[in-house]
Amino acid sequence: MRIVAFGGGHGLSASLRALRQISGMRITAVVTVADDGGSSGRLRADRGVLPPGDLRQALAALADDGRAARLLQYRFGGTDALAGHPVGNLMLCGLMELHDDPIAALDEAAALLRVSGRVLPMSRVPLQIEADVRGEDGRVRLVRGQHAVAISQGRVEAVRISPGTPPACAEAVSAVESADWLIFGPGSWYTSVIPHLLVPELARAILASPARRLVTLNLAAEKETASLTVPDHLHALTRYLPGLRADVVLADGKAVGDPEPVDRAAESLGARLVLSPVAVEDGGPRHDPSALAAALSPVLTPEQ
Repeated sequence: MRIVAFGGGHGLSASLRALRQISGMRITAVVTVADDGGSSGRLRADRGVLPPGDLRQALAALADDGRAARLLQYRFGGTDALAGHPVGNLMLCGLMELHDDPIAALDEAAALLRVSGRVLPMSRVPLQIEADVRGEDGRVRLVRGQHAVAISQGRVEAVRISPGTPPACAEAVSAVESADWLIFGPGSWYTSVIPHLLVPELARAILASPARRLVTLNLAAEKETASLTVPDHLHALTRYLPGLRADVVLADGKAVGDPEPVDRAAESLGARLVLSPVAVEDGGPRHDPSALAAALSPVLTPEQ
């Protein structure tokens, strides 16, 4: 079963860890490359590489060697020049400087870590996210940068990427074309999920792909989506990629509340709503990879 999972950060990581627990999955992670905060932002600005943080998290989620994954995620403390950098970010930065092509760098990292699957960027060039945000005073201001959009106060009226027509990663497009399932979410909706729909060539491949499509909804609103209802999250997908259809919308019943509006929103995508407990046991707004795997398995492999 060929799976392509779109996203970035902790949401994509949880999805990948879940997919690894389902037998027969051939996983490709397609990762956003617009991060401009923290270590990724520093390396992007200083070294001109793709922001490595979300790529690192995807590699760690798919790594067969737990010790290697822990090292990859280790973040230096202190106050010197290394402070705040995860080991994996520095490793990817080095590999991307050794290779002319970032895909070759990611494939070498995957081989070193014995990764089950492949990690690809949605574009070979770093992107910037821009948003029109309406504040409490009613005025709309332009917010630039993934980190700034993610923590913005106010209602996001529109989101864009810059450059507006970046080259899609050809390997990602090929993976979409041959996939059995395309999986969107969980993750930051405006800064990790929707950006994939804004890369023209990748968006066309998603629409044309014969694959089935699954949307995993978040467990709680974030600052960037504080003004969105759960159904609004689904409507946003077709706002930015008209014609997008889905087969399944997966959500946690406790997070959804009244399922009827979400069910109607899912139907507007052509999808059925599947409710399953996928949150961590402590009640926090985080997906538990094992619970998510248990929910995904009968959907992705119904014959087993």
